Order: sequence, then C-alpha cells, then structure tokens
Amino acid sequence: MAIDDSDLRAASETAVHQCLDLQADESLVVVTDDTRQRIGEALYEVASEVTDDAAIIRYPPGNQHGEEPPAPVAAAMADADAFLAPTTKSLSHTRARGDACEAGARGATLPGITEEVFVTGLDADYDAIYDHSKEMLDAVGDADEVRVTTEKGTDITFVRGDREWLADTGSIAESGSFSNLPAGEIFLSPESATGTFVVDGTMMPHGLLDEGQELSFEVEDGYVTHISDDDIREQVEEAAEEVGQDAYNLAEIGIGTNVGVTDLVGSVLLDEKAAGTIHIAIGDDAGIGGDTDAPLHLDGIVRDPTVYADGEEVDLPQP
Repeated sequence: MAIDDSDLRAASETAVHQCLDLQADESLVVVTDDTRQRIGEALYEVASEVTDDAAIIRYPPGNQHGEEPPAPVAAAMADADAFLAPTTKSLSHTRARGDACEAGARGATLPGITEEVFVTGLDADYDAIYDHSKEMLDAVGDADEVRVTTEKGTDITFVRGDREWLADTGSIAESGSFSNLPAGEIFLSPESATGTFVVDGTMMPHGLLDEGQELSFEVEDGYVTHISDDDIREQVEEAAEEVGQDAYNLAEIGIGTNVGVTDLVGSVLLDEKAAGTIHIAIGDDAGIGGDTDAPLHLDGIVRDPTVYADGEEVDLPQP
C-alpha cells in the first residue's frame, strides 16, 4: 500500500486537531526516531500551522519497548504543553512519558507505528470508541476479579485489588492526559493474576502469528513462571539481568474497544485496540497504575476471549 503525503497529512490533522485539540498559544514537541521520521514530520507540519511554538526532536530507535529515551527527549516532553511520539519502540510505559504528564503535558505515543497503520488507525470514529470504552468500564470497573478464557487454552484470573481500570479513547485535550494513537481500549494493571494465557493474535518480536501458531504463558501470583517461546523468553531473561523478577511481572489486562479494527495486521499498537480481543502484557506497569519498573512491556493479543467480571459473562464490543 503506497502512502502519499496527503494520506499522512489527513491522519496528522486528526491527531493534532481532533485528538489533541492543539491551541495557538500552546507548545508542542514531536518526538520521533530515525525510522519514523516521515510520520513525525507530517505531524510537525500540521502542528506548525496551529502554533509557532512547535518543535521536532529525533533520536536513534531504542532497543526495547519501554526503554527510556535520551535525557534531552525526556526534558523536551516535560517542558512542552503537548507531545506526539511516533517511535519504533514504545515510550508509553517510560518514566519520561509519565513525568511529562505529571508535569502537565498531554499527549500521545504511537509506538511501532507504520505509515499504513497511521493512516488506517487514525481514520476512526472517536465518539464510538468513547461509548464502547465507557460500556466496558461500567461492566468490569468495579469487579474484584476478571477471568478470561478461550477455546485455545487461556484460563487466567486477574485480581484488581485497589487499582483502577483506565480508558484510552483518543481524547487528550485535558492537561496531563495521555493516549495511545490509534486508540480504543480499557486496561488494568492487576494487583495479581494466576492461570494460563495463550496468545494467538499478535506479539513482538513475531508480529502477526501464523494460523495455528500459539504462544503459551503460565502465571502464578502475578508473575510469569513459564514462557513457551524462545525469542520472548530471551527478551524477558535479558531484562531480568537488570531488574530481576520484575521483568516477569504480569503487567496488564486490556480489552479492545475500537470496532473499526476489523482485522489484525501485525501491529501491536493497532491490534490491541481491536474490538472482540483482549491483550495481556509482561513487564513494566508503573505508567498504568502499577508499581513495577522494568525495561520492557510486551503485549500479546488474544482472539475470541470470553470475559467474566466476578463470575458474570461480559458482552464485548465486536467489529
């Protein structure tokens, strides 16, 4: 699929105007890297038409999702009123992003974004995403336990504890607010979890899994105790050399609420938002309501789940 400049501009206008609602008296920094430069420049061009206080900063791609960016990048994000971050590796769960929002900056990360996903994913009905996200929050938000099962072997129970479900709806007009773009999920950093989950959708470093390919994970008392896949196990073991057991933390349960995502494409950023799926992540959760600092955050998408909130089956939005 050939993406021309007009396609990138249309998606950038959605991000800057509809999602961010950037104003003329505000500052904005676009954070990008060497492999996402074209998307970053498209966003910068649109933002520059709104405010004279726009800037773009570029750095080499990180090695791992959740890895902290260089100090000048973190400083630029914290000093701006708003930020947009199309990068190869995710900044969503970094201290840099969290500190920026705590300082009052609002913005969106676009981790692993490709030009095709950027154009496709930003063509969304954000009012519908908001409505479906609210419905899901109403269904699971107060539940002490959420259980997820699938025909392929997933059977895992998440304990909420004193933590709260959060929504990612693409609306980032308020100071300190944050979203992924493309948007469309509710998510929780659970206090604990026990069971098995089987990823049959998308997970890095594999991307979209082949028909019949499945990645199995065992979880006990909030930590992953077994990983069936060698490549993913190696990533977690490498992080464990730095932070120990925290690398195995069961970091997140998320429910997709974007009914416009009708097919998984191999991009975690887009696929985790697909209605009718859930995703489960390993590693860092400090940026989403948890207390674990780890240099990775690995999401795996699970197709066709059945979700129960305190024993009651929940109707998931469908594409």
